Amino acid sequence: MTDALPGLEPGLESGAAVRPRKAAGYEIEDELRAAGMVHIAGVDEVGRGAWAGPVVLCAAVTSLGPPPELPGRGDRKVRLTDSKLLGPAQREAFAEVLPGWLTCHAYGESSAEEIDEVGMTEALRRAARRALEALPLRPDVVLLDGSHDFLGRPWRVRCEVKADQRSVSVAAASVLAKVHRDRLMAEIGEEYPAYVFAANAGYPSPVHQRALAESGPTPHHRLSWSYLDDLPRWRHLRKHRDPLAGSGQTTLL
Repeated sequence: MTDALPGLEPGLESGAAVRPRKAAGYEIEDELRAAGMVHIAGVDEVGRGAWAGPVVLCAAVTSLGPPPELPGRGDRKVRLTDSKLLGPAQREAFAEVLPGWLTCHAYGESSAEEIDEVGMTEALRRAARRALEALPLRPDVVLLDGSHDFLGRPWRVRCEVKADQRSVSVAAASVLAKVHRDRLMAEIGEEYPAYVFAANAGYPSPVHQRALAESGPTPHHRLSWSYLDDLPRWRHLRKHRDPLAGSGQTTLL
């Protein structure tokens, strides 16, 4: 999926090189269209491993044409792929051209407060449904990256491991979700400059961790996460969901 391990995210933001790129294609979409699916929505998420900010999902329905490319070094082209395999400038450039190439796309999100209330799996489900319901058309099938269907009925779902590297629709959703959330976190960071959200997007960078230890969590931090156990001054703010009480029940211990 879109998220990298928490410790990797700041390195990506600095433009550090990652593993070799693999361009996404129409392999999965062609198979689904051969089975009668017309409108295929690729869905990907970003923000799952962050300590602050929402989890954001993008639903992207592709056209049938060749995906956009960016100019690279010499005669090389930068082709659309998983957002983790692209640098920040490349993601921004793709985010400018993808909306005009896609048939349609939409975003859905679940706030830190909602994540605390219902847990990450339900938060992902809600955010995905919000994105899909915001599309101007109803997809015949939803393509998810990974092996776990967190969406469920009434949507028809296909799960594929590494779909963000194999499917143009999921790759597009990956890039758009990443850029959308990064911009959102930069806006939030203007109100809380010590946390430098514009650089770490709410992931646990050293600067972010120091600001947490000194000033405690902001209203945008996830208070049900275990990082608070390591902050003696702020441990009392930790929220615990009661697994026997059902979705939406939290306690403050």
